[in-house]
Amino acid sequence: MNPNLTENLSVIQAIQLILAPGVMISACGLLLLGINNKFTSVLNRIRTLTEEKRKIIFNAVERDFHPAENQRVESITRQVAGLLNRARLIRNSVFCYLCAVGLFVVTSLLIGADYFVPMLLLRYLILGMFLSGMVVVFVGVIFGVIDTMKGFSIVKFEVQVDD
Repeated sequence: MNPNLTENLSVIQAIQLILAPGVMISACGLLLLGINNKFTSVLNRIRTLTEEKRKIIFNAVERDFHPAENQRVESITRQVAGLLNRARLIRNSVFCYLCAVGLFVVTSLLIGADYFVPMLLLRYLILGMFLSGMVVVFVGVIFGVIDTMKGFSIVKFEVQVDD
């Protein structure tokens, strides 16, 4: 047992400490579930728009572009650029959440190691890993907020073009 503790921990208390970062792992899992759905939707929208653009261009090879077709191709090009930017933001958010899960798992392992091999340095490492995980989750949330704001501007542009 760790002699640095003011009171001896039982095995059950040690397991509870090890599982404490598990709450954050579950939270990251929920965040990942939601953001992955958004990521899939954005990627599918990019594929749909690029397919529409290819069809317009392919059909116009035999004749001149109609002004409405030209406007639609320009609109698609602009929307795809915005959606690619959103996809980057969402990818960054997913990456942050996955990194945070890794940091929380390492935190749990270090807590377990500290129970059996007490070292002061290990305590600082545990705290650093957990706080790093929290910071990375926060950065992922910031990417998600920026993506949400960009998503609205892309939809707003599409509505304005069609008017």
